[in-house]
Amino acid sequence: MKIKDYKTDILAFGAHADDVEIGMGGTISKYAAQGKKIVICDLTKAELSSNGNVDTRVTEAKAAASILGAAERITLNLPDRGLFMKDEYIRKITEVIRTYKPFAIFAPYTADRHPDHGNCARLVEEAVFSAGIKKYETANGQEPHRTRNLYFYMINGFHQPGFVVDISLHIEQKLASLNAYTSQFQKLEGSLDTPLTHGYIESIEARERLFGKEAGVAYAEGFFSKKPIVLESDLLGE
Repeated sequence: MKIKDYKTDILAFGAHADDVEIGMGGTISKYAAQGKKIVICDLTKAELSSNGNVDTRVTEAKAAASILGAAERITLNLPDRGLFMKDEYIRKITEVIRTYKPFAIFAPYTADRHPDHGNCARLVEEAVFSAGIKKYETANGQEPHRTRNLYFYMINGFHQPGFVVDISLHIEQKLASLNAYTSQFQKLEGSLDTPLTHGYIESIEARERLFGKEAGVAYAEGFFSKKPIVLESDLLGE
């Protein structure tokens, strides 16, 4: 496809608001600062979150997206803890892909303690394939779209990444976007204790510092790809 066929540079999917910030907030900030158009799509409203409510999560998500410089954030309203392999869900995600026509798509890595994250990855991968099939019908007779790249980011867990993105100049924006989710990452009066309310942001910062150390930079985010990556630069440290 020619570059003019892509309307969006990055389309980042998450199961819940805050997933993309945890996994690739620095990368979003980095490319947004370069003028790239980035759209975030949350599959659910995270209505089953232990803390906060839907309205709070929506407000926090908008603030976080603004901090990172995302052009747009949408929600598909699929059921929280109900992200199963259904044609209805694949079709809705496919419609988003055909609407925004992204160059690259990001989704959570499948190996994660939260089942919704792995299921989100599988649904997105199915939709990426379906989006390119001419006879696969979606709303309003949308034209097929073949995304150039599909990458996976980490949320929970620490895995050896296939490649990293240097986010040294954007770690502060990443942390600020996470801190926008007060209901999730702070122990507020009346809130429940969860794995997110006890040093979670600090653990994410430490992970990105370790990835950065491995790569010889201050901070980096790790990603996976199921196909080889073509290096346009950096082979000789440039």
